[in-house]
Amino acid sequence: MAEDKGKRDSIGMSMKGGRTNNGFVQNEDILEIDPDPGSPEDSPQHNAVDIFGPAEPDLKNVRPYAGMPKEVLFRFSGQARYRVPREILFWLTVASVLVLIGATIGIIAISPKCLDWWQAGPMYRIYPRSFKDSDKDGNGDLKGIQEKLDYITTLNIKTVWITSFYKSSLKDFRHGVEDFREIDPIFGTMKNFENLVAAIHDKGLKLIIDFIPNHTSDKHAWFQWSRNRTGKYTDYYIWHDCTRANGKTIPPNNWLSVYGNSSWHFDEVRNQCYFHQFMKEQPDLNFRNPDVQEEIKEIIQFWLSKGVDGFSFDAVQFLLEAKHLRDEAQVNKNQVPDTVTHYSELYHDFTTTQVGMHDIVRSFRQTMDQYSREPGRYRFMGTEAHGENIAKTMMYYGLPFIQEADFPFNSYLSKLDMPSGNSVFEVITSWMENMPEGKWPNWMTGGPDNDRLTSRLGKQYVNIMNMLVFTLPGTPITYYGEEIGMRNILATNLNETYDVDTLLSKSPMQWDNSSNAGFSEGNHTWLPTSSDYHTVNVDVQKTQPRSALKLYQELSLLHANELLLSRGWFCYLRNDNHSVVYTRELDGIDRVFLMVLNFGELSLLNLKEMISDIPTRVRIRLSTNSAYEGREVDTHAITLDKGEGLILEYNTRNLLHHQTAFQDRCFVSDRACYSSVLNILYSLC
Repeated sequence: MAEDKGKRDSIGMSMKGGRTNNGFVQNEDILEIDPDPGSPEDSPQHNAVDIFGPAEPDLKNVRPYAGMPKEVLFRFSGQARYRVPREILFWLTVASVLVLIGATIGIIAISPKCLDWWQAGPMYRIYPRSFKDSDKDGNGDLKGIQEKLDYITTLNIKTVWITSFYKSSLKDFRHGVEDFREIDPIFGTMKNFENLVAAIHDKGLKLIIDFIPNHTSDKHAWFQWSRNRTGKYTDYYIWHDCTRANGKTIPPNNWLSVYGNSSWHFDEVRNQCYFHQFMKEQPDLNFRNPDVQEEIKEIIQFWLSKGVDGFSFDAVQFLLEAKHLRDEAQVNKNQVPDTVTHYSELYHDFTTTQVGMHDIVRSFRQTMDQYSREPGRYRFMGTEAHGENIAKTMMYYGLPFIQEADFPFNSYLSKLDMPSGNSVFEVITSWMENMPEGKWPNWMTGGPDNDRLTSRLGKQYVNIMNMLVFTLPGTPITYYGEEIGMRNILATNLNETYDVDTLLSKSPMQWDNSSNAGFSEGNHTWLPTSSDYHTVNVDVQKTQPRSALKLYQELSLLHANELLLSRGWFCYLRNDNHSVVYTRELDGIDRVFLMVLNFGELSLLNLKEMISDIPTRVRIRLSTNSAYEGREVDTHAITLDKGEGLILEYNTRNLLHHQTAFQDRCFVSDRACYSSVLNILYSLC
């Protein structure tokens, strides 16, 4: 009975319409089909047919409703009032995407190349043995550098440059390397180095290290195998027969070592002379041997795989020597040949910058490029070529379509010992006028092989020289301690015997006024600290509003935040024996920085005579005398004391590099213009 009742109910539902909603609950407030008394819906015959299968629905009077079946949806989607808005929205979306793609391509096409990390901020050069001692043995080490990374970041540094730390028997730990793949134990372990690399990268910094490929220590395994004529190592160094008479060596020619006397030394094991451009404990490698070049390539790859971001290749001009071994010409032709013993007494035409040397340097670049393919991991390459003239130095930039160094390090300011406006101007313009188009300059005021700035020029020039390098175009490079004005130590009671003259600028970093200047908690230090460390140290200068350290931090922050300094034109206006005046400006920015630096005695300058449309009064943005900052000065008469510098700021639309009178005195590395509307740089100026 119940089964029969269920069947009757089912038939009854079918007879009442039998509609389904495909699983959706219809809104009872919506009337799907208007009632029609004459429609077949009320016909019992029609309902009987529905039991066996639905008939074609009559959708004439159906209105859209939620959950409608596809038959209803298709009926309405084809109507003009629904189709047209949908098509309009579709084509608007397509057009918007195309416009965005076109705009993106256009912006990329007109945008200048972004500054790379080695261009975007200053480099900080550290002599590791003198920076910070972490294990109380009196020697700075890699772990000590890691402990002081927070301080380095307060200087707005972008790149840490660490000088040689390879295993070496020489006390100076700079040139004579015993093993290029080992850390000297005095600096720590390879694990310490790996931790330092990770910590530097965690701080958002980059790391470059020194590499001197020209020579090794005579304790290096290669040299020991070479002097014993072992396999391929036989010709890893430059050997030549020489005459021995009465215990005296007669060398193959008159070539001299950089440190004086013959550059040939007799080896009793091999019974030949080997060539050394520097000390006899530093034999030169034979770079005409392909196996030597491959060894150097593998060493470069080893350190790059450790995470190093770049190299400074030192002494590269000495990589090759002439094969003919002819005597070099004397500077003074009348000098008795046997008395020619000093390096400066010969023209070194056969022992420096030989044909093929730049090919070797380019091979270093090619190895670096193999590790630069990962986005954001460009590997920097710099070269040091001490003593080269400006024309030869510029060759290290490479050729128009063949890249070599990103830049050769510019040490000319580090050698200034008589400060004057003219001498500073000559250094600046000689580099800018000779630098190949599109290349990037750099400036440094000190280094481990030069006297410190304070000792060369005087402490009154510390601030103005830092202001100079931070306002010139290019990358500023700071030798540790120059930011606080450290000076040379006195050459007395030094326990070291190797190249004592270069040790004077390597004294321990002066952190505070505690024992050993905060450099070490040990009972002694490898070099004595400077006697002025009680007043010249980081802790004291952090609290002094007018200290060298405070100005350095302000200059580095200004350099980081101002397009005028990082991308702008450099135009020099005037120089004399006392002062240097130049501007930094950029198309699209209606502000100009005007630098007025006085290296001589008290000077009075009239800026109106140099720039006719300069405002009568301009604001001091930064000064070596912080008491003047924020003030305004009269451009008709600006008085500057010895060693005083000003960064002036004023508004103008008449930029100097557009004026015919100044076009020969304006330089830019990578031309760019600024759009204040879009807040972007573009190159189609």
